[in-house]
Amino acid sequence: MPLALAWLGARPPRTFWDELASGAGLLAFTIILVEFVLSGRIRIISAHIGMDVTMRFHQLLARTAMVLAAIHPFLYRTDFKQPYPWDFTRQASLTSDFTALGSGVLAWVLLPAFVLLAIGRDRIGWKYETWRLMHGLGALLIAGLLLHHTLSAGRYSADPVLSAVWSGFFLIAVASLAKVYLVGPLLERRRSWKVARLRLAALNTWELTLEPDGHRGLDYEAGQFVWLNLGSSSFSLRENPFSISSAPASGAGLQFIIKELGDFTKSLGKVAIGSRAYIDGPHGNLTLSDRAEPGVVLVAGGVGVAPLLGILRQMRLTGDARPVLLLYGNRVEEQIVCPGELGDLARGADTRVVLALSEPPDGWGGHRGTVDADLICSVFEAPRMRQWLFVLCGPPAMMVVAEDCLIELGVPSSQVLSERFTYD
Repeated sequence: MPLALAWLGARPPRTFWDELASGAGLLAFTIILVEFVLSGRIRIISAHIGMDVTMRFHQLLARTAMVLAAIHPFLYRTDFKQPYPWDFTRQASLTSDFTALGSGVLAWVLLPAFVLLAIGRDRIGWKYETWRLMHGLGALLIAGLLLHHTLSAGRYSADPVLSAVWSGFFLIAVASLAKVYLVGPLLERRRSWKVARLRLAALNTWELTLEPDGHRGLDYEAGQFVWLNLGSSSFSLRENPFSISSAPASGAGLQFIIKELGDFTKSLGKVAIGSRAYIDGPHGNLTLSDRAEPGVVLVAGGVGVAPLLGILRQMRLTGDARPVLLLYGNRVEEQIVCPGELGDLARGADTRVVLALSEPPDGWGGHRGTVDADLICSVFEAPRMRQWLFVLCGPPAMMVVAEDCLIELGVPSSQVLSERFTYD
């Protein structure tokens, strides 16, 4: 839109390089403003294409904006000097006003550092809450600097229409940030939850049950996830994404399978019954909604079994008669979540459970190894299963191997659903 408005404006064109420089700057600023919406947890977006796809797109767009912004000042060929009195279009010169240029220079310096910090977040060692606050405030600072630079130094952005568009886009970006940090927490305060049960479900893995506190609960689909804030104010940044392992048909309560990994999860076992909790969701599209495939294969690794367990439970509670195959991998036997329930499900006529251990004990009767191409090929029944739906959740390496294997076996990519919480 900004490029189109600049082209439709009355200002005459300049040299090719000057126009390319302006275009790169316009695109970079547009992308940065769009990034706020992509990270704003807009459910209508995440429900259709998935939160993981949205966030991966968010990452790639940020890197594209960084490249466009980096080359923007070096493409200009016109001299930087005060415009001639008769050259009101700035066709023969570029502004040399320090105030107009300074905000752009500062944003130009901050943007690469901002993107690189996001890429290397796991290596820096910051707590997630600290990084998230810095990320939100940093993005707002860069966007504000670019708005000032664009309106003060931009030749095309001096047009009233394009100037109004930039201001409107910036307000939308600020509103999306306010939705996450202010509006969302305010709404969550009116729909709090409380811890009803906490039990050890497997080695270093907990099953957390929440009950609604004075409301009817959450409308969600099996396989979705929420951002969980446990034991803190609704405005606290101490929230993390966890998949729902319960089935909507089981009642108003929510269950989560949470493994001890980070700062928050390591202290989960100390949470008191009755503690208050807040949730933002549901998010994600790892669901069987509107899927009519004749069978379902669930491929899980580690704690990635949580959303798939919710799907499996929902299918049984709603009488979904489609055959189901669960491939579930762990390192050791003690890490298997809900082994008794899985055993009961496996005794059903249309449910098969294949457990895999990379470090199996003596006498282990299941698969020895990981959930890899060999295991998938050994259970794949062609051509019958080529028409089935495959739902994957687990470590990124496992999902890459599984996706590649399924495509090679002739399964259309539209029949492979996956969800990631890490993207690089």
